[in-house]
This record gives sequence, structure tokens and C-alpha cells, in this order.
Amino acid sequence: MRRTLFLSIALALQVTATTAAAEPARVASQAIAAQPLDSALNALSRQTGLQFVYSAQAAGNPRTAAVPAGLSAEAVLTQLLAGTGLRFRYLNATTVTIEADAGAPAPAASALPAAVGSDSVAVLEGNAAAGGVQHLETIQVTGSYSRSLEQAVDLKRSNIGFSDSIVATDVADFPEQNLAEALQRMPGVTIERSKGLGTKVNVRGLPSEYTLVSINDLATASGSGGRDVEFDMFASEIIQQVTVQKSPTAADEEGGIAGAVKISTARPFDYNERKLVLSAEAAHNSISEKVDPHFAFLASDTWGDWGALVSYSQAKRTNRTDANSGINFRPATRFLADAGSRGSQAAAVLARDAGVTFSNRRNAAETDLVVFQDKVGDRVYLNEQDKWGATASLQYKPSSTFSLSFDAMRGGYDATEDEYDAAAYSASSRSTFDTIHAYDASTLSEYGMVVLRDVSYTATQHEILSKQRSNKTDYSQYSAALDWKGESWYIDAMAGYSGAEKHSDYANLKHVAYAPSRTRWTDQGGETIRSARSGSFDMYASPDKYLFEAYETTLEKVVDDKYAAQVNITKLLDLAFLPALRKLQFGARYTDKSKQRQYGELKITGPRAGDSSWVNRRTLADNPLQWIGDIVPGGDYSIDGRNWQQMSNADARATFRYPGFHTPFEPGQYYRVDEQVASLYAMTDFAFDIGAVPVTINAGARYVDTSVTSFGYHPIQRPDGSTGYTDTPVSRDGSYKNVLPSMNATAELADGLLLRAAASKTLMRPALTDIAYKRTASWSSFRFTDGNPDLKPTYAKQWEVGLEKYLDNGALLAASYFRKNIDGVVVNSLTGVVRDVAVYNANGSLNGIYDFDVYQPVNAKGAYQVDGVELVAQLPLGMFHPLLEGFGINGNYTMLDSSLAGESKLGIRTPMPGLAEKTWNLTAYYENSRFDARLSYNHKGDYVETIGYDMYPIWRDAYGQLDMSIGYRITDNIKLSLKGINLTNEITSGYTMDPSFPTMYEASGRRISLGLRADF
Repeated sequence: MRRTLFLSIALALQVTATTAAAEPARVASQAIAAQPLDSALNALSRQTGLQFVYSAQAAGNPRTAAVPAGLSAEAVLTQLLAGTGLRFRYLNATTVTIEADAGAPAPAASALPAAVGSDSVAVLEGNAAAGGVQHLETIQVTGSYSRSLEQAVDLKRSNIGFSDSIVATDVADFPEQNLAEALQRMPGVTIERSKGLGTKVNVRGLPSEYTLVSINDLATASGSGGRDVEFDMFASEIIQQVTVQKSPTAADEEGGIAGAVKISTARPFDYNERKLVLSAEAAHNSISEKVDPHFAFLASDTWGDWGALVSYSQAKRTNRTDANSGINFRPATRFLADAGSRGSQAAAVLARDAGVTFSNRRNAAETDLVVFQDKVGDRVYLNEQDKWGATASLQYKPSSTFSLSFDAMRGGYDATEDEYDAAAYSASSRSTFDTIHAYDASTLSEYGMVVLRDVSYTATQHEILSKQRSNKTDYSQYSAALDWKGESWYIDAMAGYSGAEKHSDYANLKHVAYAPSRTRWTDQGGETIRSARSGSFDMYASPDKYLFEAYETTLEKVVDDKYAAQVNITKLLDLAFLPALRKLQFGARYTDKSKQRQYGELKITGPRAGDSSWVNRRTLADNPLQWIGDIVPGGDYSIDGRNWQQMSNADARATFRYPGFHTPFEPGQYYRVDEQVASLYAMTDFAFDIGAVPVTINAGARYVDTSVTSFGYHPIQRPDGSTGYTDTPVSRDGSYKNVLPSMNATAELADGLLLRAAASKTLMRPALTDIAYKRTASWSSFRFTDGNPDLKPTYAKQWEVGLEKYLDNGALLAASYFRKNIDGVVVNSLTGVVRDVAVYNANGSLNGIYDFDVYQPVNAKGAYQVDGVELVAQLPLGMFHPLLEGFGINGNYTMLDSSLAGESKLGIRTPMPGLAEKTWNLTAYYENSRFDARLSYNHKGDYVETIGYDMYPIWRDAYGQLDMSIGYRITDNIKLSLKGINLTNEITSGYTMDPSFPTMYEASGRRISLGLRADF
């Protein structure tokens, strides 16, 4: 039985035969809800450092009463055990036994085990007749999925405010490819997928940049160029616990409207004894047919007051995605606005074949309502990742009241994506309509739109593209933490650094052929075939028709550095004149962040610098070509059976990157943003009874002072007509101050039934690319586009209310309703005029003196509202019938509604981009001492991905994925596992406005892995 003997998981330390030296009085700083005895003692242990030993056979597991915060450990135990027939007794300063109140003989201190803790438990069997302990039995308890769910429920119950957690076993026992995929099973959390891989995390449907991410209380650096974190660079194995805090307290670092993802890595005193974990895995992708290795280990030990831990994980991933796509609507304005023959022919064909006429073919308000298929094609992506991560922790813990820790985290993430395209661009600059074979005037008639479903074009731009994106990210984090608990004062402090450096190298080998063709929608996206016009050809089998256009390269470097220091001070209170006030907490935090980005582009058009002899002369057939199924592992293209020849990216690099080639960084693309934030906070805890209902309240406010300095180059035009940039970066300062109040309250309406409520004001700082004070110029349009260091944050006033029912063995039923009123969303707008700007012609003559409009990102007026409902059910089914022992389900459902409508130029109102109205997860599991099995289904509803040309909403279809994990423990220390991702081989798809106009159809395959894990 799991409760044969309950020992605290949080701080179980060595039990000695002699009484320890006197320690400060232990006080429970938080209220303990009415619950089973083992859960109540677990909560008390976390707050006081005490550990408990008792015989469950003798004591049972009775329900205990609720106890308010601020009482001594002795007072808490007295109230917990009142009416249960049990009493408590100290064996030494840190160990307490629970026994019958009839006065049974106490076990001798010398009979206690030398070390007890979360991974081994000792059973004390009392024998009254013999007058002492007759038998000592040790049972090895191994980590289990159901136990990890119980621990997560304990965390949810004890945390202030609304939160959800996952712990190490839950993370490790699912077949996740990275941390993002591990988080997707939490209530209200969805992920963004790219080519079958989880990349970014969305909390409660809001964009990823609305979420603050921290590791060991230190905000995480990334190489994204913005504030959002690239979760795919973190291996889930090096993570000990993740909590998503959805309602903040004043003590929480600001910066997340959606919520805060708090990640913790392991420390040596998380384990009571030496720990060694080794794991190895091999994974097979069904499309690439590659087998990838994965290796991880953790080693931890303690020596008296000291402990050390190291962990390491390395994995290689080879994911292949085959995709057919019809990219977006393109308005017929593309052709009709042309003043020459292209425009007149397009108008004539529309009138002849579709009966569509215009009062003025140059009036975009009319012509934007007639659309055709912009670009279609077939693509193969090969994504190869090599990822490693390591942690180290050194901890000094001479007592349960003092701890000093140093934590380090290092990692690297190398990713190369090869993309091979055979595509046709219908809206080329040389083309127009030839024949309209089919059109649709009914599907989108409510918007007055006509869709051309099947069209022949006069000069489609056919493209064979070999693209390669190589990213190398190195990240590191170092922090020191202090935790001290006195009799009534607590102090914890942290100082640390987080940094990331990302190098990106992109290349695109482009061969182009212009010829008549016919493009039409299919069930999977679109296709381009030969048309009846002479000169048309098979785009997949004519390499000699394609002429070299360029080998395009870009280079980007992003450096992100963050320093932070924080101190929190807590005073426990026992005031006769105000007994409800139990705790006062205050603190300060300072962060110093700097992110800079460099970027450059270069086109190679010949065998040496400045040479353009290959342009429109060299053909695709002049290169070493391979069939697409031979370039990438896994064989032929899987979508529609087509096959074509291309040049591999390896051959392209060797052929076109001449000796001495390099891509220079461009001054106009450089920016750097420095940000300093000083914050102070104070908050209080109250605990009191309203009748028979215990109530706890946490309330406080956070003061934040933010200063920003942004650097960037500004463009200039020289008297000779050439353009350039200022010699040195131009800088601008910005600042803002905020007071952010928050309140969280809990009332225990009945045993295990909690009413929880929260309200707060939060903020999300603007994107660094919007703050960056760099300027771009359009000399022909007389326009400057600037960054804006004066941008203020986007704010949210939010509240939430919920009911949570806690049952035995970690069972939970919960429901909550939340609302967020968000204002200050960033939009681009005309902000000023620069007068008397001299504009020169290419020959150096003065074109004229003009006033230039200045456009900048600004905080929009007005607000929008997001409402949501979250439901959670976690049920070990053994609670209903003994035959169901070991079975369980764990599910959650989130429904969102937003008042924000994407106002397109056509007046089409859409939900907020990225917001899926319905998401849910369901996991069914079974486990016993040797065997465990889990099936998990994750579903995200359809959502608007973007709005094409600011006119046509592009939707991502609802997506559901079934994953599986099966484990068999060969011995007590060795476990064999079989895991699967996307067992049903689901397809990622999308459409523009209506499913009958598909825009994407991606297959990433299933992934099956076999692994071996050893715990010692």
C-alpha cells in the first residue's frame, strides 16, 4: 500500500538515535485544509521541516480538521489529531511519531532507521506485549505516474492562487521530444507545432510572448530575437518540476499576462540518499525511417551537510515532413490594377468565363473580392536536431532551517532544416489570367467574394528551391540561492545570470522558369499541371527549363544576457489585537537585460564576388541532381506520389559558396535594447474563520520601475544619390512605472472542497523588435519606419473564481472561470513628420525636398476581453471499486471566448490570432508494481493563424494527437519502456476562410521509441 508508512517527501533527512540540538520553533506559515491524515502531514512537513513515522495499520488514515496559518507545529498537530484517537510524540527535534492515544509503548529511538525518505520507507510494527519494537521492515518504493499526479495535486492545493504543476516522473514517463510537448498536457496550456515538433507554449490561448518563463526563479534568455522562449531547446529530462502560475501574487516577477511558467531543476537534498539514474533510448520516425539515439543520466549524493548533483541529456532527432500546400488567397487586384495588357486581359477573362465585371478595375475595394490561388507546390522538410543539456547543483544544508545552493545549467541546440520545393507562383509579375475553368460565387457570398477554383495562367513562375536553415544556440544559466528560516523570520535570496547566443545561417538556391500552366485546388491543398497553351511543360520533369536566378544567403546573430538579484523577507505574526493577520512578506528585485541582433544578406550570382554570369544562363540540369527520395532519408514523397529532381543543399554549398565567401552584417538591420527593472513589493496573509469555514487571503502590491535604452542605425541619403547609414548607432531612452495589485483567497467550504478566487493587474512588456530604435526608409514613398522605445506595456486586469474538490489518493475535481481585460495592444500608426528631407536621384541631382511620414508601433486605445472556463478531473479509479485498483484517468478541458476580432481590410471579423476556443487532454493509465501503460490524447481546436494581406483569415485546422507509453520493470532498478508519438499518424492542415480552400497539408509521421532506464 502507498500509505503503509507515510514519510514526508519534502524534507526527510537523516534520523539519528540521539536528540538533535535545539532548533527554532517551527511555525506553519500557511493554512492546512481538511484532508486525509497523510496529506495533512505532508503539507505540515513542507512548511516546518518535520518528518513523521507511524503505522498505517494502527493509525489508519482519518480525515483531519482544517487548521489556520501561523500556528506552531505542536498546535497544528493537536488540531489535526483532535477526535481521531491519535496523539503525536517527538522522537527527536526533527522526527515525530503518530500513535494511538491509549498509551502504547513507544519505539526506542535506537530502533529507528539510519536514513529514511521519499524513495525508501520503514514500517514500525509495535508489539505492546513485548514492550518494544519487534520488527523493522524496509520497502523500496519506486517513482510512479500516479504518485507524480498526487504530488502535482498537493502542489496545486498548497499553492496560493490558481496553478497547475507537473513533476519529474510525469515529465519523464511521456514520450516528449522537448519541454514544450511535456507542458501541453496541463490545463489551459497548448503548444505551437512546427513540422511535427512542439516549439512554443501558449497559456490560456494567448500568444507565446504573453507568458513569462523562468528557471530556478531566473527569467530565461533565448535566441528568438523577442521575449518568447524557444522551448524546443530544453530537454525534459533535466527538469524536476514545472508550475504554471495563472494568478500572480505580489511576490511574483511581472511580465506575463497569460501566466508564468516556473521551471525547477533538481538539487541534491531533493533526494534523501545517493541517487543514480541512467537511461538510453532509440527512436524511429515513420517517414524519415531514421533511428535516433537519446542518452541521459543523473547522479546525486549528500555528505553530511553538503550535497552535489549533476545531470546530462543528449538527443538527436531526425524528423521529416512532407507537405502539399496552396498558399493563401491572392486578390485579382494583382492583375487588374496593371495599366497595360495584363490588366485588360484579366478583366476580359473574368467577364467571359465567370461573368464578373467591375465599374472600375483599378478600385481595390471591388477587385479584392475576387481571389485566386497564389502559390502551390510540394515540399519536403528534413529537420535534424542535436541537443544537449546539463545541470549541476551544489547545496549546503546544515539544518532544515538553512540552505545555500549554487545551480548551473548549460546546453546547446543545433538544428538544421533542409527544405526542397517544387512550386508554382500563379501571381507572377509576368502573368495574367488565360482561362477560368471553374469558379465559386456561393461559398463566401456573405462577403461578396468570388473564388476562382481552377485557372490557367499565361506565365506562371515555376520554382525549384533548395533551402537550408542552420541554427546553433548555446545557452547558460548560473544562480545562487539562500533560504533561512528563523523562529518567526524567513529570508530567501537569489542572484544569477541567464544568457543565450544564437547563430542562424540561411541559404536558398533558386531556379525559375516562366511558362503557361494550370493551377487548381485539391482536397490536400493544390496542384499545378500543364495547360493547353503552347510552351507549357511538366514542372516536375523538366530541369533544363529552369534557369539559375540566385543563391541567396542570410546571416543572423542574436545575443541575450540577463542578470537578476532578488531578496524576500517574511515575518510570521501573532498579534493579539489582529489575530487574523498571520504573515507579512516584502522584497525587492533588480534585473538588467540586454539583447542585440545583427543581420545581413548576400546573393551569389556567379563563381566569384561581383560576378553575375550564371544568371539566366546556368540551368538546373547543369547541377548534380538527385531524385527527392534519394536526397532525404525515407524514400519517395508520401503525399501524392509525385517525384522530381533537385540539387541537395550539401552540393549547393560546395558549388556556390566560392572561396572567401561571407555574408556581411548590415548596419541598418542592427539593434540593441538595454532594459533595467527595479521592483519592490509587499503582501500579507490573513487566516480566519467565517462561521465553520476557514478562509485564507493573500493580498499585496508590486511597484515596478522600468528603464529602456535602445540603439539602432538610421538611413541617410548622400548628395551623390547613394544611400547609407549613420556612422554610429542612434539611441533613445524610454521608461514607465507601474503599481500592480493582486489578491488571492481560499475558503474551505467543506472537507476537501475549496472555493478559490483571485484578482490582479498584470503586464506584458512590448516586443524588443518594436522597442528597437532603428529606422528604415522608403525614399520613393517618403516614409520612415521607426522602432519606439517609448512603448508602454500591454496591461490586463483579470479575475478568476473556481471550485476544487480534493479526494483520497490524489483525486481532484476542479472548475474555474476567468476573465482578462487587455488594453494597450501594440499596433503600427502614423506618429509624426520629418520635414524638409532632401531626396536625391541616382545621378546625384536633387530630386526635391519632401516631408517624410514617420510610422511607429504604438499602444492602441481601447481594450478587449478574454473569458474562459477550465475543467480538471483526476481520478484513480481504484477509489470506486477494488477491481479497478491501478487504473486511472487524468483530463482537462479549456474553453475560451475573446471579444477581439481581427478587423481585416474587407471587414471580416475573426477571433484573436492564435486563440483556439477549445482545447482538451485526456490520459488513461494503469500501473502496478511492475507494469505501467498510458494513452494520452491532446486536442487543440481550430484557430486563426494569420490574416493574409490583412484581408483573408487563414485558419489552422483542429489537431488531435494520440501518444502512448508502456513500461515494464524488469527488476526493482531496471525498467524497459516503449513509447509512441502520434500513433494515428495525424495530418496538420489549414485553410483560408473555408475548409474547401485548403492551404496546407503536412505529414510528419509517427515516432516509436524503445528505452532502458536504470535507477540506483
